[in-house]
Parts: sequence; C-alpha cells; structure tokens
Amino acid sequence: MKIPLNSIIQFVQRSTQFIKRSKKTILLILIVSAATLLISTAVSIWLSSFHNLRLASLGTIIVKGAKVYGGDVQNYTQGKLTLDWGIVYPGVPVTRSFNISSDSNVPITLILLDVTSANITFFNSECEIVAETLPIERPITLSSNFNNTTLGPNEVVYATLTLEFSSHPDFLQYLIRNNVTMFSFDIVIVTV
Repeated sequence: MKIPLNSIIQFVQRSTQFIKRSKKTILLILIVSAATLLISTAVSIWLSSFHNLRLASLGTIIVKGAKVYGGDVQNYTQGKLTLDWGIVYPGVPVTRSFNISSDSNVPITLILLDVTSANITFFNSECEIVAETLPIERPITLSSNFNNTTLGPNEVVYATLTLEFSSHPDFLQYLIRNNVTMFSFDIVIVTV
C-alpha cells in the first residue's frame, strides 16, 4: 500500500502549522515534564540517605546438653558463644552455620526455643538500650535445620540458623523513632 506524496506533504504542512501555533504549550509541557523528573530524582536521592534501615546484630548462643563450635560461632573470653549476624536489613534473611555435637551417652533431641521480645535488646546510635515497648510481638524470626533432630552419643550435626527481622510498618517506625542501630538476642538450644 503506497501513500500518495500529496498526503505526506499535507501532513508535514499541518504538523508544522500546529507546532508554530502551539509552540508555547509544547514548551510548557516539556519544561514541566523535565522539572517533575528532576524534582522526583532529587527527592529520591535525598530520601535514600535517610532511614536506610540496616542493623548490626549479635546473637548469644545458650546451649544445654550439647556442644556448639566451628563455622560462624565466635568464642569470647567470658566463655560466651556468639554469632555475628553482620548487617541485617528488614525482610532479608541472613544465614549462619556451625556444628552441634552430643555430650550425652544416650540419644538427645535438639530444640531451638522461639526468640521472643523478652530476650531481644535494641540499642540506639548512642549504644543505649531502647526502653520503648515493641509494637509487634515477633520482631525477628529465627529458623533452623536442626529443630527436633535426634543425635546419638558423640554424633555431630551441621546446623544452620536463618534470621529475618520484620518489615512490618509499625516495627520500622519503632526503629526510626528510637534511632535503633543494633540489636542483640539470645539463641537458646536445649536438649531432651
């Protein structure tokens, strides 16, 4: 299908006339579009420097009836075992691993106790403990690959823990309002 040359010429002439008549309007649309784009970019960059929620985290391991060692476990001089979770972001899981061995002469079952708000401590940017009550019941979730695992005498299991802290809006506001920069909690593993 061929388009006649006259039609193309007429279209170009009409377009040229439209542009001449609407020069100010087109210019105004372009300026407003560019200004909107620049302002939204500037605001996005400015906001990204604020409240980039990331928290340093340390977990103290409390074990009864078994031995924890190796992997990501750190042993402090006070005899405490810890896991340094590094920087944790809301809604992004972080995984750490270590070994658990049985000290018993009989089979034991490993149980990871739930992390509750009672054993979590939040610190502000001045390293002070935040006293405000948490707005949600479970601000962090800790899961494992060894819960309810039975170990025989002298048996070892390679354990993995996954930590994730909540991205619930009330909890995020709590973190911002209190200028929270770090938290610590107890990881309790018991045997039965």
